[in-house]
Amino acid sequence: MATLSDEQKQLVKDAFGFVATVDENGNPQIGPKGTLRVLDDEHLIYNEETGHQSWHNVQVNPKIAAAFHPFPGMKGFRVEGRATIHQDDDIFKEAQEWASEKKLPKALAAVVISVDRTVSLDAGKNAGIEIDNKPVKD
Repeated sequence: MATLSDEQKQLVKDAFGFVATVDENGNPQIGPKGTLRVLDDEHLIYNEETGHQSWHNVQVNPKIAAAFHPFPGMKGFRVEGRATIHQDDDIFKEAQEWASEKKLPKALAAVVISVDRTVSLDAGKNAGIEIDNKPVKD
């Protein structure tokens, strides 16, 4: 598992995030997630509000990617990982409270994304290069 750097956490706060999923037939789908945010150093989270295509996809195929790129800006990154659905636990309850504080719709679920790999979306020669954000072992 990779970890998010402080710079990446800030970019998650500052940029609008998009999530890419794949259905059971391998058809890709990408869409904005206005609730996408940092859960901790190794996970992102978003509130699933619509119950449409990406919701269907994470239920049948947990592979997921999230991308962040400011506009304007030349530096961004992608997280690749696996989605875990939470509907009846503390993570879901906290996601509901977060939505209530922001005056957002109630969530159908909280979707947690493991940060398995981070990839540069910077302009130029570093685009597509894996970012070495591996945790330091004691």
